[in-house]
Amino acid sequence: HQGDTLDYHNLYPLAEHAEILSDLLKTKVDYIDDVCGPAAIKAVKNLKAGEAIILGNVRYLTEEVSVFETVVSLTPQQMTDTWLVRQLSPLFDVYINEAFSAAHRYCPSMVAFQEVLPSAAGELFFQEYSVLSNVLHNAKKPSVFVLGGAKISDAFGMMEQVLANGTADKILTTGVVGMVMLMAKGVEPGKQYSAFLKDKDFLQFVEPAKKYLSEYPGQIEVPLDVAYEKDGARVEIAIDDLPIDDVSFLDIGEKTIEHYGSIIETAGTLFCNGPAGVYEDKLFELGTRSIMEKVASAPGFSVIGGGDSVQAAGKYIDLNDISYVCTAGGAMVRFMTGEPLALVKAMEANSDKLAAIL
Repeated sequence: HQGDTLDYHNLYPLAEHAEILSDLLKTKVDYIDDVCGPAAIKAVKNLKAGEAIILGNVRYLTEEVSVFETVVSLTPQQMTDTWLVRQLSPLFDVYINEAFSAAHRYCPSMVAFQEVLPSAAGELFFQEYSVLSNVLHNAKKPSVFVLGGAKISDAFGMMEQVLANGTADKILTTGVVGMVMLMAKGVEPGKQYSAFLKDKDFLQFVEPAKKYLSEYPGQIEVPLDVAYEKDGARVEIAIDDLPIDDVSFLDIGEKTIEHYGSIIETAGTLFCNGPAGVYEDKLFELGTRSIMEKVASAPGFSVIGGGDSVQAAGKYIDLNDISYVCTAGGAMVRFMTGEPLALVKAMEANSDKLAAIL
């Protein structure tokens, strides 16, 4: 399950995955470039005890792409009549799912096999689910969320949930999230940046931001300064000195880093999602690098989640210094917003099948 119709640059065969898995397991794992056709079925039937294979990328199947989920929208029972389930389900005794990162996907490979086979979550899946459940419902206080990046809808979805249920004591905003929060406080960034927010349709989040700032006073921190590029150099400007036209703000400044760092080091639980700036550019990596370093050295229980966040963290720190690194992106965000995960619902609805064989 990799890539999609819109995420086409990640839509490729899984031969490399088989090689990596072989190295990890210290045993040969063959790759079959077929999902559920004759070659795949033959390979499965020929498996001997102790052997494993990786079948082709299910995203090559029409019934597995996101458009099929949203437009066709079958029930899990109806999905048992899809080609994938009809072809593969007779070949197996049990369905085990380790893909927490895909648990929000409503497609046959995620929610239909449970209708016809005993099913269970794998060890990594259960670990991810348990850690995030503890962060959401049983976090050691004070609980601090660091939310940034450009996926602003994700951040605002989480923000609403963790503030409403008391999970988060503090939210530190960075990136585009921080800039929208500043606008909600009446700060005008300048013509170019305002045009960027309008073009990306991010201004729709200003009103929700005002609501959160009003309902949860003192719990949402906003940047004290931001950085932009001028003549090839990094320039920092205090928020009080805005607006400034013809520039884009691509990182938080040093005063913000220092302020946020003092909050991070006293946290009982830390949850980070989204980089603080455009860290891919050397001029604007300071915020992301500094925040990640402070989280890694903090004594509290720390969780980093989301592809961009994990990639950024891995660039600057030893990920072993983080209490838990979550492999999920979209599934993690949906879980943290309180939205039921399709895979979990499917397993719960058919738990009797597993109980019957235990």
